[in-house]
Amino acid sequence: MQRFVQMTSLKESLKQFQKRQEKCQTTLTNIAAKSGSSRATSHKAAPSSSSPLTTTKSPAPAVKFSNDTERLQHINSIRKGPVGAQIKRVIDLLLETRQAFTPEQINEACYVDMNANKAVFDSLRNNPKVKHDGKCFSYKSKYELKDKAQLRVQVRKYPEGIAVIDLKDSYPTVMEDLQALKAAGDIWLLSNFDSQEDIAYPNDPRVVIKVDDDLKQLFRGIELPRDMLDIEKDLQKNGMKPATNTAKRRAMAQVHGIPPKPKGKKKKHEISKRTKLTNSHLPELFENLNVPGS
Repeated sequence: MQRFVQMTSLKESLKQFQKRQEKCQTTLTNIAAKSGSSRATSHKAAPSSSSPLTTTKSPAPAVKFSNDTERLQHINSIRKGPVGAQIKRVIDLLLETRQAFTPEQINEACYVDMNANKAVFDSLRNNPKVKHDGKCFSYKSKYELKDKAQLRVQVRKYPEGIAVIDLKDSYPTVMEDLQALKAAGDIWLLSNFDSQEDIAYPNDPRVVIKVDDDLKQLFRGIELPRDMLDIEKDLQKNGMKPATNTAKRRAMAQVHGIPPKPKGKKKKHEISKRTKLTNSHLPELFENLNVPGS
C-alpha cells in the first residue's frame, strides 16, 4: 500500500514537471517569434535552425580582459626608476611643451608621480631650469625671450659675445632665428677654440671700430709656418689645442704606403674678390691692400 502511494506521488510530480517544461518551451517559442520579427524589421537575416532555442540565442562574446599589461609595466618601471631619470622626463616635458603643469597633469603626461615621490618633487622645485609658482611647474630658460626681435636686442647687450648654449633653450625656434640674424648681418656666430661652442656677437653698423696702426702692421706682418707640424707646435706653445694631428696622420700614411704630398712653391698671398675674409668686421685691416679688379 505504501509503495502504491509513493508511485502515485511520483507520477504526479512527473506530470507537474512536464507541465512546467511545456510552459517553458511555450515561453521560449514566443520569445523566438518576437526576436524573429524584430530582426525582420531591421533587415537582418536570422540563421535558420530546427531548434527555437538555438535560433534566439547566439554565442555570447568572449570576455576580453585588459590588454594594458605592457603600459602598466612601463609606468611601474618609470616610477621605480632613478630620481634623476624621472626629473629628466619632467624637464623634457616642460621644455617641449613650454606649458605649466600641476603634479597631477605631469603624472598623466609622463607617468612621474611627484606627489608620491618627495625626492622628485623637491628636486624639481629647486631646479634652476624649473619654475614653481606654488601650484604649477613650468620650464625656466636663462633668458626669457619670445621672438627674433627680443633675441637681437639680447645679443646686442653683450658686445663681448654671448654663448649660444645660453640662448638655445629660450624658445623653440631660437636656433633658426640665430641663423636668420646671421644671414641678415645683424650678428656674428663664431666658434670658441677652447670649448668648441658658438658665440654670438652683435654686428651693429652704427658702431665705428678704430684699429690702431700697430695692430694693422702686426696683422699684416705675421707669416705662418709652411709646415703644419710647426703650426701645431706654435698653437700648443700658446696653450691652444690644434684641431689636426699632422704627425699621427703622416705616420698612418707611411704605414699604408701613401706617399707624402710634394711641397709646392710658396705663393704670395694676395687679396682678391674671391678671398674669404674671416675678419671682415674689422675693415681697417684690409685698407691699402692691392685687390685685383677693384
